[in-house]
Amino acid sequence: MPASPSGPTQLAEAMRSVRFAFVGALVLGAAVNVLMLTGPLFMLQVYDRVLASRSVPTLVVLFGLTVGLFAFMGLFDLLRQRVMSRVGHALEHKLGNPTFQIWILQGLSTTGASARPLADLATVRGVMSSPGFVALFDLPFVPLFVGVVFLLHLDLGLLTLAGIAVAVVLAIIGEVATRNAFGQAAVAEIKASRFAEQSLRHAESILAMGMLGRVRDHWGATAGAGGAVAQTGTERTEAIGAFSKAWRLLMQSAILGLGAYLAIHQEITPGMIIAASIIAGRALAPIDQVVGQWRMLVKARAAYRRLGEHLGRSDTAEPKLQLPAPQGQISVRGLRKLAPDGGARGQPRVILDGITFDLKPGDGLGVIGPSTAGKSTLARLLVGVWEPDSGSVRLDGAPYDQWDRDVIGRHIGYLPQQVDLLPGTIAQNIARFDPQASNADVVEAAKLAGVHRLVLGLPEGYATRIGYGPSPLSGGQTQRIALARAVYGTPALVVLDEPNANLDAEGDAALRDAILALRKRGTTVVVIAHRPSAIAAVDTILMLNTGRQADFGPKSEVLSRVARVVEA
Repeated sequence: MPASPSGPTQLAEAMRSVRFAFVGALVLGAAVNVLMLTGPLFMLQVYDRVLASRSVPTLVVLFGLTVGLFAFMGLFDLLRQRVMSRVGHALEHKLGNPTFQIWILQGLSTTGASARPLADLATVRGVMSSPGFVALFDLPFVPLFVGVVFLLHLDLGLLTLAGIAVAVVLAIIGEVATRNAFGQAAVAEIKASRFAEQSLRHAESILAMGMLGRVRDHWGATAGAGGAVAQTGTERTEAIGAFSKAWRLLMQSAILGLGAYLAIHQEITPGMIIAASIIAGRALAPIDQVVGQWRMLVKARAAYRRLGEHLGRSDTAEPKLQLPAPQGQISVRGLRKLAPDGGARGQPRVILDGITFDLKPGDGLGVIGPSTAGKSTLARLLVGVWEPDSGSVRLDGAPYDQWDRDVIGRHIGYLPQQVDLLPGTIAQNIARFDPQASNADVVEAAKLAGVHRLVLGLPEGYATRIGYGPSPLSGGQTQRIALARAVYGTPALVVLDEPNANLDAEGDAALRDAILALRKRGTTVVVIAHRPSAIAAVDTILMLNTGRQADFGPKSEVLSRVARVVEA
C-alpha cells in the first residue's frame, strides 16, 4: 500500500483546527486568574478600610462587588473547562477514523497489534479537561501574582520568587525520576492487555484444558512487572507531590510571618499580610497542581507522542484514479514472499518463491500442498492484504497499490482460515456493514452460500445479533455465514482458505454449489484446500511444496501426476 502523508502532519492539522479553542481557553484563563485577585483585594480593603472606618455601607458595597466578580470568575472557569472538554472531543472526532484504521492494519502483522492507538487517543482526550492540564494554562499567569506581591513589598516578592524556584526544581526532579519508570510501565501494560484480550478469545480452550491457573499466573506476572515499575514511579511522584504541597503551605505561612514582621515595623498594613499570603499561595498553586498530576500528564504526553508515531507509519487512502470494475483476470508473476520474522540467524526465510500463473474470469483454482507449503500466504497475497517482496499480483492488469482499498475490496470475497464475525446482526455481517445494502442483496448472498434456511431457523432470523455474549452459531454455521459475506455482491474474485474445515456433508454440498454458481456468473474462485471435497468444483490445480510451484494445470492431469508420484 502507498505511504501516507506523514502522521505528524495529520496530528498537526488536527491540533491547528482547535488552535483558536486553545487561544480562547488562554483568554478565559487570563480572566479567571485576574479575578482570582478578588479575594485578596477584598480582604485588603476590609482590614485596611472597613475596619478602620467602621463603615457598614462600604462593607456592603465591597461584598456585593466581590459576589459579582466571583460569579464571573466561576462562569469563565466553567467556560474554560467546557472549551477544553470540547477540544478533546473534536480531536477524537478528527483522529478517530484514521486511528481506528491504524488499529485494524496492525492485524496484518504476523506479531499482531503491538500498540494501542485507540487507547492513546482516549488518553489524550481525557487529559484535555483534567485539572493538571488546565493548570498548564495558569502557569503563564504566575508572574502576574508574583508581580502583585512585589508591589506589596520587595521582601515578600523575593520570598515568593524563592518558593516558586523550589517548586520548579521539584517538578524537574519529578520528570527525571519518573520518566523511565512510567515508560517501562506503559510497555508492560500493553503486553498484559494484549495477553488478556487473546486469553478472552480462547476462554473455552483455557477452561477445557485446565489452563486457567497458569494463564492467570502468566498474566499476573506480566501485569505485576509493569505494576511494580509503575508503583516505583507513582511513589516518587507521590513523595514529590506531598513535599510540593507541604512547601506551598509552608510558603504561605512564611509569607504571613514575614508580613507580620514588616507590619510590626510599619512597612506594610495588616491587610497586606493576608493579601500577600493568599496571592503567593495562588502563584504556587498551578505548579503544585502540575506536580500532583504529573503521572497523568506524563502518560498523556507519551500517548500523544505514540499517536503521532502511529499516524506517521499509517497508510492512508490517497486519491486514486478510478479504474473500471475488475472482471477477475488474475496474473501472478515471479511471486516471492519472505517471512516477516526474518528467519533464523538473520537469514530471510522464504515462504513463497517463483509462483507464476494466470486465471481468467470464471476459472476455478484449487491450491493444494502439505502444511507450511505457503497456501495461506498465497491467499493473503491474492486478495492484497499482504504485499509481495518481489514479483507481482495483478487484478485485471493492475497491481493492488493502484486501486483504492475500499473500492477494490467490494469486488473481492475472502474467507480466511480463522473465521470471526463482527459484533452486529447476521444481516450486517453478510452485507459487510454496508448501510446502503438492500435486503434483497443480503438474501441473495445467503442463498448463494446455502445459508438462507439456516438463518431463517434462528430465533430472530437475519436480525440475530452475534458477538454480544455466547454465540448462537456453531463453528460450521459461522463459517457458512462468513462464506455468504465473501460472496456478497458477486465479487470478481473470491478466495476461500480452507472453506470446509468445519463443514458437514450438507455444508460441503452447499460450498460446491456456491463455487459452481459463482464461476457461472464469471467470478474467479481460488480455493485453498486440504480436504478433496473443497476442490470438487474447480477445474485447475496449483500444487505448492515448500513454497515453490510443484505443479499447475488442469485438475485431472495434476491429480493424476500427484497420484503417480505417491504410488512410486
